Amino acid sequence: MTADQRPDKYFEDYELGCVVELGSVAVSEAEIVDFARLYDPQPFHTDPEAAAQGPFDGLIASGWQTCVLTMQRFVPGYLSPASSLGSPGIDELRFRVPVRPGDQLSVRATVVAARPSTSKPDRGIVQTRLETFNGEGALVLSMLLINLILRRP
Repeated sequence: MTADQRPDKYFEDYELGCVVELGSVAVSEAEIVDFARLYDPQPFHTDPEAAAQGPFDGLIASGWQTCVLTMQRFVPGYLSPASSLGSPGIDELRFRVPVRPGDQLSVRATVVAARPSTSKPDRGIVQTRLETFNGEGALVLSMLLINLILRRP
């Protein structure tokens, strides 16, 4: 689902405890290596032979790539272009389990807090626990996102 296909969501629509499944994405060896060569050129991300002798017993994706893949699911599936005002930051970012070539990642968002802004009454602050799992159900990434969301006009 793309952002322009889902109805507009506003602050009031992000209810505490709401869980949204955001779909999945497969990760290939070529994508892992290409991303790492550009952004995180460590041998356990860029060189399958060196990675086999390294601390992870094989090639793994950069945690930053896992973040990017997670955000590719989060933005169009959770945020509305009509109300999203960006983010002042991310808390508690954790790379839990390495992502490996061939992994099928799925993403889940849970609203953990939502409160109206005290300084700007046209918006609210939504905290979302974002979790990414591999095909075996292991948690590979978790983070607490903070988003500024317009209130319904």
